[in-house]
Amino acid sequence: MLKTPSITPKPWGHEELWAQANRYVGKILFIKKGHRLSRQYHKMKEETIMVLDGTLMLEAGPYKKGGEIERHILEPGGVFHVFPGTIHRFCAEGGDVRLVEVSTTEINDIVRLEDDYRRVTDIPHHPPSSGK
Repeated sequence: MLKTPSITPKPWGHEELWAQANRYVGKILFIKKGHRLSRQYHKMKEETIMVLDGTLMLEAGPYKKGGEIERHILEPGGVFHVFPGTIHRFCAEGGDVRLVEVSTTEINDIVRLEDDYRRVTDIPHHPPSSGK
């Protein structure tokens, strides 16, 4: 069945939802130069990203006090897997970035810890299960 992808504007760019099935979701994220997504984690959602265009600066680390957040640079073709409970942030520091994200279906499972656009979520009393 052919469907037209839906595009959702975001303060950092836009996302294009191109697949939403019973067991997976596919999106393309376009992040404008100088913008970044929330520092966030997911309680249940698991996702894998692959950079298509641009250079992505990715912050990622475990959800725990004092847990070290590492910075990774992903060029086109670079892949990163985000397990539930992993704090992460995608940044387009040097230019526009386009990436594909394939995930489980919990698309509204997002806890924002920091956000440049004032969309922070209240931090839960119980931390998520730790990422792998």
